[in-house]
Amino acid sequence: MKTLDKIPTSKIGRTTELVKTGAKIGANYIKYYSKKAVNREMDRSSLDEDNATDIYDGLKNLKGSALKVAQMLSMDKSLLPGAYVEKFSLAQFSVPPLSAPLVRKTFKKYQGAYPEEIYDTFSKDSVNAASIGQVHRATKDGKELAIKIQYPGVAESIGSDLAMVKPIAIKMFNLKGEDSKRYFSEVEDKLTEETDYELEVKQSIAITEACAHIPNLKFPKYYPALSNKRIITMDWMTGKHLSEFAKTDFTPETGNKLGQTLWDFYMFQMHGIKAVHADPHPGNFLISKECELIAIDFGCIKDIVDEFYQPYFELAVPENINNPEIFKEKLFQLEILRKDDSDREVAYFSTLFHEMLSLFTRPFKEKTFDFADPFFWDEISSLSEKYSNDKELRKMNGNRGSKHFLYINRTFFGLYNLLHDLKAKVNTYEYVKYLEEKGFKNHSAL
Repeated sequence: MKTLDKIPTSKIGRTTELVKTGAKIGANYIKYYSKKAVNREMDRSSLDEDNATDIYDGLKNLKGSALKVAQMLSMDKSLLPGAYVEKFSLAQFSVPPLSAPLVRKTFKKYQGAYPEEIYDTFSKDSVNAASIGQVHRATKDGKELAIKIQYPGVAESIGSDLAMVKPIAIKMFNLKGEDSKRYFSEVEDKLTEETDYELEVKQSIAITEACAHIPNLKFPKYYPALSNKRIITMDWMTGKHLSEFAKTDFTPETGNKLGQTLWDFYMFQMHGIKAVHADPHPGNFLISKECELIAIDFGCIKDIVDEFYQPYFELAVPENINNPEIFKEKLFQLEILRKDDSDREVAYFSTLFHEMLSLFTRPFKEKTFDFADPFFWDEISSLSEKYSNDKELRKMNGNRGSKHFLYINRTFFGLYNLLHDLKAKVNTYEYVKYLEEKGFKNHSAL
């Protein structure tokens, strides 16, 4: 893969790159409508493919927050056309890495020394490049290590990057008014945390220690003395990325075992420590030769506050979601319904969210749930298509729900998709015993 000798770090440089991308997209539309004039039966697939390619090509050279947002969007396979999901998912673990000279220069800037002065060996070529940083292999004192180095300028350009993608997000999600600022503020705060590698090391150690008792789950060891705000040193872990593993011919027993581990890991975080690994994409998980699940990235951790946790999980209880008075009360607590809503808006959004939540909370209502069930995924696709084409919804204010929904929903979407990739059938209450082992008794409203 071609390497990068430089990354635009100034606001002007990054904006210029996006303007070039915008020009390519404009040309794609002209080409599409020219062909459409001749062939009226032509669909949008070629346009989507061209636009997805050009947008991704522009973002992968910028790296940073804009590319991270594309990666986030790729996790919800029902939100974007398939061409975008396919291209944007490459941001998970396959983007052009920095060149060896730029790596040495960047490392020296962050650490005050060159890599070879700190480690016994250090691979000049990246073994994994993603949206915010890239990983190199190293050794020290007989230990195999993974060194994550943050791209230059990423932390400083978060605000300007989000300002560039904000108009697209506002249009895509139908956000209106000043109230939408809270959603962008939440995204900016989490992205800022993701660029603080000292915080990531602390979070990584805390969660790995808390979850170490869950079977078939492994984590790397982290080395704070060899890490700083822009560099992380951890154990090198060997395995296949979950997306690669999912393409192999694994047995149902193996898929169920890995899926159960993944489910227990996430439910323990949700209901026990009330902080969750909110970036469950395939690039953050490896599968070992022994078919154990390895979690390798804890940059994005979402704290789950009680005022959100209680009503959110209370709606997973059939008696609550099917009681109109309780359901309406919880919607107000979760900021889905607003005090300034008209009767029409209350009725419309109550129906919409009852339909959505009844579907997405289904795994919690059954002792065993099969995430490979095609009927479940067909329902998700149908529901997404129904409301994406709803003209009435487009006229209404899209500012719905607590800011906490952004990362909690993202977590569940990602988790469900990973379990689907593993074709996993899981015991949805198995995690309770791991909570009880750690003394968590009243763990949820379920």
